[in-house]
Amino acid sequence: MINENGGYHLRKIITCAIIGVCILFNSCVTGLCIDDISVKNISEIIADDIDPLVDICVTVDIISIRLFNITDNRVAPDFFVSVSINSEEYTSNIWENAPYLYDIHWTATANVPDEKENVSISIILYQNTTCSNDSKMNTLAYPTHLIYSIKNGHWSGDDTIGDPSGYGRLNSHNTGNTSQYENEYELWFDINQTDFDNDTIPYWTEVNVYGTNPLINNTGDDLDNDSIPVEWEHKWKYNPNFWENHMQFDSDNDSLTNVEEYQVSSWDSDPFRKDIYIEMDTMAIGPHGQNSTIPLDSKELLRSVYNRRNIVYHLDDGCMGGGGEIYPFDISTDRKELLNLYTTYFLHNDSQNWRRSVFRYATIVYQQKVASGIAYVGEHPWLYWHVPGINTFVISAQSMQKTAQKRSTPLDFIYSCAIMHETGHTFGIDFLFPIGCDNIFTTKPYHIAYWFFENYQSCMNYRYTYSLLDYSDGSHGIGDSDDWSQLDFSFFEKNW
Repeated sequence: MINENGGYHLRKIITCAIIGVCILFNSCVTGLCIDDISVKNISEIIADDIDPLVDICVTVDIISIRLFNITDNRVAPDFFVSVSINSEEYTSNIWENAPYLYDIHWTATANVPDEKENVSISIILYQNTTCSNDSKMNTLAYPTHLIYSIKNGHWSGDDTIGDPSGYGRLNSHNTGNTSQYENEYELWFDINQTDFDNDTIPYWTEVNVYGTNPLINNTGDDLDNDSIPVEWEHKWKYNPNFWENHMQFDSDNDSLTNVEEYQVSSWDSDPFRKDIYIEMDTMAIGPHGQNSTIPLDSKELLRSVYNRRNIVYHLDDGCMGGGGEIYPFDISTDRKELLNLYTTYFLHNDSQNWRRSVFRYATIVYQQKVASGIAYVGEHPWLYWHVPGINTFVISAQSMQKTAQKRSTPLDFIYSCAIMHETGHTFGIDFLFPIGCDNIFTTKPYHIAYWFFENYQSCMNYRYTYSLLDYSDGSHGIGDSDDWSQLDFSFFEKNW
């Protein structure tokens, strides 16, 4: 490309030199600020150049890759990524035996023509599969084709703003693009381009749409005073020059307003795809080794079951500025003590703490007097366990350990099932709502409820609480209920 466009790039160098002289002259000689430089004059130097300030390079950033369906008897695959930018191919190294890869940030960068708006991009995930003869073969797992605009910095195609899986997130379960040889994955990525002022808003959009100065970094500026900065509004295709009620907007109905989505934007929120945030604290180890620590794999199991349904699960165990706190050991924890934990460790004695309307709160105690797990949350105050002010759910570590031993089931799976069950209560799936939920008779084969609700295949059904890590989708016949479609994301806020 350099050889083919040598004259063009020479003009680019001259342009940048002129701009540099202008900046130096204005700042050192005349005392004028950068705002006084005529962007129009800069643009006229090269009329067909979409961004005359830089030589545009486009970068595809592969951020994270997760396998959904890893099990105890399945070996995690080896896989690698191939990226094409305007037909230039880039291939990553092989990640071996790695079902969960976070913050890998493998990048592919290509210099693109500055006079052409659209850049063709493809992302393909390959699985390195062992055949019967122990040889390796590459199996296509996930092809994605995109068109990226260097005018506005957005992409479209197989992934776009507002699609079910979320912007910059691919979900193979949605596409149906799997085979008998392949696993199901989610892949997180970003695409960006060279930007002179590093505010993530391309030159062309600043000059022709927003009227901002492409020489000045506008990060953090709230041009329309609607409580959301310009870079967030631009990313999600809102107009940063037009006031909008972001304190009320909730396009994806996950009970997070746009202001709240922005507050957690560094933790992968998407205003057009449902997110659930949970803050979790645990009890210290007891004097005789009583352990209330949740197994690490429990968190991955929970992420997979929700993420597969495009409800992205975010667990703050210390990675999001609030969770991971350890409170003193207590052999048994009652409701009054839980209220104190909620007030002290979650709200931090601030009743208006912004996190209370964003994060559900979970505590892992050694022993809870009422049940092995219970949710003190929701809008049914007539139920004896719904105590005002304890907007949390609690899991008893001792009960989880005994259940795992009794059922000869891995502890991480038992914890995951219990947490998903209690989280279901925060969505409004509660005692007898539906009737098969938390119905003690569904555990007794001699009772009609055991057989009538057999089709209610949900962890909310006591019959399946520790054997099925899922909510039901209502497809199993008489007595079933569609939990997934009835989740009320605002339920945990309704009894404040």
